[in-house]
Amino acid sequence: MSKNKVIIPIFIPHKGCRFDCIFCNQRSISGQTKNVTMKDVRDIIDAHLRTIKNDIIPEVAFYGGSFTGIEIKEQTNFLECVYEYIKEGKISSIRLSTRPDYINIDVLENLKKYNVSTIELGVQSLNDDVLRLSHRGHTAWDVKNAVKLIKDYGFKLGIQTMIGLLGDTKDISLDTARKVIEYKPDCVRIYPTMVIKGTYLSKLFECGEYNPLTLEEAVDICVDLCKLYYKNGINVIRVGLQPTDNITNGGDVLAGPFHPAFRQIVDSRLFREKIENEILRNNLKDEVHIYVNDKFLSLAIGQKRCNINYFIKKFNLKRVKVHGVRDERDDFLRVNGL
Repeated sequence: MSKNKVIIPIFIPHKGCRFDCIFCNQRSISGQTKNVTMKDVRDIIDAHLRTIKNDIIPEVAFYGGSFTGIEIKEQTNFLECVYEYIKEGKISSIRLSTRPDYINIDVLENLKKYNVSTIELGVQSLNDDVLRLSHRGHTAWDVKNAVKLIKDYGFKLGIQTMIGLLGDTKDISLDTARKVIEYKPDCVRIYPTMVIKGTYLSKLFECGEYNPLTLEEAVDICVDLCKLYYKNGINVIRVGLQPTDNITNGGDVLAGPFHPAFRQIVDSRLFREKIENEILRNNLKDEVHIYVNDKFLSLAIGQKRCNINYFIKKFNLKRVKVHGVRDERDDFLRVNGL
């Protein structure tokens, strides 16, 4: 996804999905409790268009439910509603999320008519044991089949995965990522598993049959996943759940590695590893100066100066100074001693 891409999100919680995965409560996750009407769709689009610069043509995204599992007439109504804006040049295209077992030729033929550009598959895992324990109702083969059809029809492909599911391990999550890479998606999302009120997973947690990842464990796994994806040129467009009024510690999240700035923690850890490698490579002592693209100054420093404190403690440094530099290269990094 382009960094300048503007998305108008429309959440249709649990619409079209006939399954109750053990971790899922879409109404809590999306922060939305009522069904979406065509008037709602138009109102949401119009409200966003009033705040978007005239030279930007946004994309509408249907999130939250399994869009292609919605009854075909209602599905088409949603698409036609947005397509009116596309014909007027106000909206560029449509993206949507769905389940891999809700993809078939008839579905894709219909989506093609309405300028759908991207289909994101809620894959969660490519390990059949983990999928079974989560009551997903589909297998890794269903994912492979859906990916082939989506690519054959020329849609862009997004893949959403989760870490810390029942039966999951770091090695299983990394194996899932390697298989995802083989599918060559245009983008991926990574969601740590949270224990949400009203889910079967919450019952397992309360009786001691499920232990969620700690924040540190989740960050550690996501750092390794991001390194794999970045190395293979795959855009990671989200890491962690979007905070809402419901999705907060003390809200509907009973347990799990929730943090409102989870992505920033992961990105900051990635910066820390790059800088650490430069300190080691140059055998720097005493005082270290770090120069990064000024857009990423806060990531290099870390929350509450955690990266600076880490370097000082690990390398017994007297001083660490981070400098922001204007540079066209996002990956600009220079580290040197006094």
